[in-house]
Amino acid sequence: MKTIKLVITGLFVSLISSTTGFAQTNTGETSGGLKGGLNFSNMYVDDVDDSNVLLGLNIGLYGNFPLGNSLAFQPELNFTTKGSEVTYDNILDSGTRKFRLSYLEVPLLLKANLTKNFNLQFGPYLAFLIDSKIKNVSSDGSYTIDDLDEDDFNRFDAGLSGGVGFDFDTVGIGLRYNYGLKTVGKDQQIGGATYNALDAKNSNANLYIAFKF
Repeated sequence: MKTIKLVITGLFVSLISSTTGFAQTNTGETSGGLKGGLNFSNMYVDDVDDSNVLLGLNIGLYGNFPLGNSLAFQPELNFTTKGSEVTYDNILDSGTRKFRLSYLEVPLLLKANLTKNFNLQFGPYLAFLIDSKIKNVSSDGSYTIDDLDEDDFNRFDAGLSGGVGFDFDTVGIGLRYNYGLKTVGKDQQIGGATYNALDAKNSNANLYIAFKF
């Protein structure tokens, strides 16, 4: 987690310094477009690791509003899948449990153009859970759908987002990381005690391609 925090802090510092150090770069006119790509998701409790990555997708719309010579505000509205894939092996059974959560996500990013084609992005994101699927696949190939549903999860998620991008005339590509700050599972009261079926937070990297309108 210390590494993740250092990366996020570095992106933020670079973003702020770029607003003065690269004042000659022009963000262009107000624009927007369509973007989409692949997600590499995980959930973490104390620290983020990449041992249980779940492959997903992201697709959405974005706007780009210049704030100065090198800085722009980029809000987005995305459909994105997050979650985790956990492999287990015990005396009763072995297999893989897949937590797949679908969100409508709104990143609110500052975008600093360090050069004509290269930029840094940083800001918060807000998300709303619209669907959840928990699938348990045993080693014999059979599977069951766990009885957790949307009521067991927090509807709202929030966190920090940072990344890098390359913009060209009508297309762009980028890599972004989202660090969740809210617990995915919802606290439940059972027999007077507090219980959380999924006491973890979202961790999500996405690779995207964007098409400018």
